[in-house]
Amino acid sequence: MTEDGVHGVSLDGYGRAAHVGRTDAVFAWWSFTKTILAIAALRLCHEQRLSLDTPFAGQPYTLRHLLQHRAGVPDYFALAAYHAAVARREPAWPRQKLLAATGSDQLEFAPGTGWRYSNVGYLFVRDAIEAATGSDLNTALEELVFGPLGLRRTRVARGPADLACVHGPSLRGYDPGWVYHGCVTGPATEAAAILATTMSGRLLRADSLAIMLERHELGGAIEGRPWTSHGYGLGLMIGTMAGAGRAIGHSGGGPEGVCAVYHFPDLREPRTIAAFTGGTDEGRAEWSAARLALGA
Repeated sequence: MTEDGVHGVSLDGYGRAAHVGRTDAVFAWWSFTKTILAIAALRLCHEQRLSLDTPFAGQPYTLRHLLQHRAGVPDYFALAAYHAAVARREPAWPRQKLLAATGSDQLEFAPGTGWRYSNVGYLFVRDAIEAATGSDLNTALEELVFGPLGLRRTRVARGPADLACVHGPSLRGYDPGWVYHGCVTGPATEAAAILATTMSGRLLRADSLAIMLERHELGGAIEGRPWTSHGYGLGLMIGTMAGAGRAIGHSGGGPEGVCAVYHFPDLREPRTIAAFTGGTDEGRAEWSAARLALGA
């Protein structure tokens, strides 16, 4: 482990990698999974197996609204009972218990009129991907993302046994089913490769990438984090970070582990960073990503 506990990789535009810490290890990618789900959904839209802007499953919101957290769907992350059950290492609640606990059928605002980060919304995105492909999430992502990039160590964790190889002891006994939209695991290099390939236009068509990058503005600086402005695209956190310019990617966190996977296009040599560290403060991983981008 490095002195500051950071493990990561910095990729330049030629795919050359500079490593910090245990980048041979496997990590939980937490909410960077949302970026992967958005990539998969956009590929399915291009193939006309999904639609971005038609009503979603009889609801007043669309897939685009879900991907941008503008559907008004409530979230479960503020539920004290959820966190208590996770801390006790209980099995994940059945789907219907989760949806009842969040009141998922009661929208918090009319779709398209507000913004609320919603893991439940991305559970519905997962549903759409699985229905469109007729397969489980891991098989769908293997078809749409992992396979085309030749990734060999990246997969969706299905149960506690799938986390046995994840770096660090804190996830032992944790049920990845608590991440209802799915929790992808893999090495830092493969996380960075997914984002770098997407940003280069080699995984999505140019028009799909442009749609993914359309940002809903959310504000300026965030206390304790490197953001100087921030917004949200489709499955992407998009803004500016102190000293590093634009940052495009996603942060994530779970029990005693956080990550930040970002592309920095404004640097003299644009770079894609994947940084993983312990704790529960996503800002720590984001600061690490910004420092790696600047060559520190």
